[in-house]
Amino acid sequence: VQLQASGGGLVQAGGSLRLSCAASGRTFSSYAMGWFRQAPGKEREFVATINWNGGTTYYTDSVKGRFTISRDSDKNTVYLQMNSLEPEDTAVYYCAAARNSLATSVTSAYNYWGQGTQVTVSS
Repeated sequence: VQLQASGGGLVQAGGSLRLSCAASGRTFSSYAMGWFRQAPGKEREFVATINWNGGTTYYTDSVKGRFTISRDSDKNTVYLQMNSLEPEDTAVYYCAAARNSLATSVTSAYNYWGQGTQVTVSS
């Protein structure tokens, strides 16, 4: 599986962005998908995850109510809609795929990683 993340950019605080992660491979629909982020000088952290059929999602507390993860299996794509962005959301965002179809926040459960897309939120 190859993952290609896109949609990052520079936005003012309070603004919105939608990240996309396009996946190759016929088994995408059976994988759980996740978004992680890494800010300068910090460890990579979990942001959101969605199970294989989109029926289960989890979020880290700091983004609940602001971010929404979704997937379109016909397009082999997972999305992260980010609203009410804050400067603290500034980071490189990575998408990841887990052969285990269950949604999970555990980094080591993910088998494939995209290249990352930069999100910068100005105050």
